[in-house]
Amino acid sequence: MPETPTAERASAAQVPAPHEPHPDDSPFVKDAGEVKESHIDRLATVAPPLLDIDAYVEEFGRSVVPAYRRGIADQELPADAGLARSIIPPATSALRDFSRLAPRIPDFLAEQCVGCMACVNACPDTAILGVVVPEPDLEGRIDAFAAAGPDPAGAAKTARAHFASTTKYGDVPARKGLDRGAFGIFVDPVHCKGCAECVEVCAALGHDALIMIDKVAEEGPSGESTLDRYERDISFFRSLPPTPDVYRNDKALADLMLGEHALGYVGGAGSCAGCGEATAIRMTVAATRQVHGPESMGIVAATGCNTVYGSTYPFNPYRVPWTNSLFENAPAVALGVRARWDASGHPDRRLWVLGGDGAMYDIGFQSLSRMVASGSDIKVLVLDTQVYSNTGGQASTASFGGQVTKMSAFGRDLHGRPERRKELARILMAHGEVYVAQTSPAHINHFYRSIIEANEYPGPAVIVAYTPCQPEHGIADDASTRQARLAVDSRAFPLFTYDPRRGPSMAERLSLQGNPAVKDDWAKAPDGTLIDFLAFARTEGRFRQHFGADGSVTPEIQATQDDRLAYWHSLQELAGAR
Repeated sequence: MPETPTAERASAAQVPAPHEPHPDDSPFVKDAGEVKESHIDRLATVAPPLLDIDAYVEEFGRSVVPAYRRGIADQELPADAGLARSIIPPATSALRDFSRLAPRIPDFLAEQCVGCMACVNACPDTAILGVVVPEPDLEGRIDAFAAAGPDPAGAAKTARAHFASTTKYGDVPARKGLDRGAFGIFVDPVHCKGCAECVEVCAALGHDALIMIDKVAEEGPSGESTLDRYERDISFFRSLPPTPDVYRNDKALADLMLGEHALGYVGGAGSCAGCGEATAIRMTVAATRQVHGPESMGIVAATGCNTVYGSTYPFNPYRVPWTNSLFENAPAVALGVRARWDASGHPDRRLWVLGGDGAMYDIGFQSLSRMVASGSDIKVLVLDTQVYSNTGGQASTASFGGQVTKMSAFGRDLHGRPERRKELARILMAHGEVYVAQTSPAHINHFYRSIIEANEYPGPAVIVAYTPCQPEHGIADDASTRQARLAVDSRAFPLFTYDPRRGPSMAERLSLQGNPAVKDDWAKAPDGTLIDFLAFARTEGRFRQHFGADGSVTPEIQATQDDRLAYWHSLQELAGAR
């Protein structure tokens, strides 16, 4: 037989021979000499999917979550194939139960409520929920729900007690020829950690529509427990339809939390009671999903507090795609995700990066700067706690001068952190074409407007948010909003937005709107008392050792007062207010 020419042999070698079944019936084994592409095509016809995600999510909710809630997961569950792939299904933390964490819970006084929605926005745990129901529909819905339970009269009575008659949702719609709306506030006993932030916020506004009450085993003639009553009432809340759009005021940005898609962070996360970070995250998710749709965003989270309470297996509080990256490179990971989304036809999907002091101010600063310089359409939320909260409370470059931490103690020779605070937002403005905001969830309109503008900006945007940390700042569980507002009023953390779309000059781009007494050095309380940095520092445990019993101050904390005023002066000058 004549030898096949070399060229013909090479050509023939490129044509895969017909596949014969393996004698050991091993369809995944590649035959000797089989072309790789042929093997891949064959695998697609014989190999089962590596993970049926829909079936996995269904089984996860049926077996894994209940086993963890009962505390028997180690004994009953096999190894989780999804966890091996770093997958936790969405919103599983909705089933996490904190109802026995605290002895007290907020109680709603409908006659005091004006429908401001401040409590709903302030809650870090999605435990305070608001809804508006057209008044003609309300009684029918109450009666239908109550009739299905064992105590129709009791259920109807407590359901009605959750609804207030307000000017905002009742009188204003009526003037437009619409049905009056009944505004309801409900407390989810499973998610509430008893921080009382909602009570503090409501009281600060002068409404006093929420008070803390004890959880008791039996109350009233019915003999039901406080938790039984709350669980029945929250079940009624969940039977209601979303708030109709006509009752939401687009100019009152607090109303975003009434939106059908706002609850993308469902509660049940393991954050500390009153955590300032959690409030900032859920408000960011709410603003993005409600304005742009439920499929409009994804998150790359840098390791830190936010990833610990945001992915404590098997509990995931997010309804949006979320991935955890290393401490130092979340913006770099986001660049890759952004490129992949754009190539896959998702250029309008918002990509958010979350991270704290270390991830953005310190070890991850280079990655953040590179991302911003790239011009890529990525948004960043900096959770600014001025300390490494997750790893034990060490000083970071976001810490204030004189701040007492585990790495900057107050001793004989060293009186707290010896360095001044690094101003990340001011540095980012120097990158030029980037949207930058320094804001606080305590300033609801300013925060939401910053998130909305960041999402609209056609390029990189960075939101630096003041997020109090109860244990590391030395403040009470209910103090996040109060301390954040004081931080702004005292120039410790001024509000501003920087938007290149406003014009070519720095004065046009930079706005200090939202700060008190913009042209003055310090703001003043209604009684004329000066609100300077020292007034703020006196209220927090992290600065306590700088103040003597007679009110005297150390040179270090006075230096920080001077530094805060100098920073404020620089912002005034840049914005043309000085």
